[in-house]
Amino acid sequence: MKILCVSDTEMPQLYNAENLRRQYSDIDIIISCGDMPSGYLDFISTIVSAPMFYVRGNHDENYQRDPPGGVNLHRQVVRYRGMTLAGLEGSIRYNRGDVQYTQRQMQWMVLRMGPQVLRHRLRGGVIDLFVTHSPARDIHDGSDHAHRGFDSFLSFMKWYRPRYMLHGHVHTWDRRKTVRSRFQSTCVLNINPFTVLDVAPSLAT
Repeated sequence: MKILCVSDTEMPQLYNAENLRRQYSDIDIIISCGDMPSGYLDFISTIVSAPMFYVRGNHDENYQRDPPGGVNLHRQVVRYRGMTLAGLEGSIRYNRGDVQYTQRQMQWMVLRMGPQVLRHRLRGGVIDLFVTHSPARDIHDGSDHAHRGFDSFLSFMKWYRPRYMLHGHVHTWDRRKTVRSRFQSTCVLNINPFTVLDVAPSLAT
């Protein structure tokens, strides 16, 4: 399955219909890791003619009144064409924003996803893509408080063993930054500002 992942920064080449049709006509799904205008996401999804799955970033408070067209993955386990996606929105709390959480709040959300993941596993499934806005603690995160990762995302990967974790939030203009790491059985990718992935659906059904 070919996946176009976007986050944080609007790219001119993805706001060009001709370029999208020429370069991305074979995309199967679009994933937003947050901090993306609804209009930008809807434009890409419409031109590429692919379904979109998303989580909100810390700057996506306007989704309450103007959500993009697509599936909100926050605290959900969703199956699509042999691929299983799970998601958690937001960043660490650094002011009074609506899409920010304390470490304890996010730990509680990770725990509460357990029954959904367990039901999926009982049917023989695995989590293919764990979609977040924030990184995990000490994996691609920043030294400033607003860009610190969540401890509980490490727990999510330990307990639920997703094949991939996709996140944004931390900019990658400095190409020396590490954007691909492995944590136990999970490949962790910072997809900011956009990345194309080719991921085979898991053999489990």
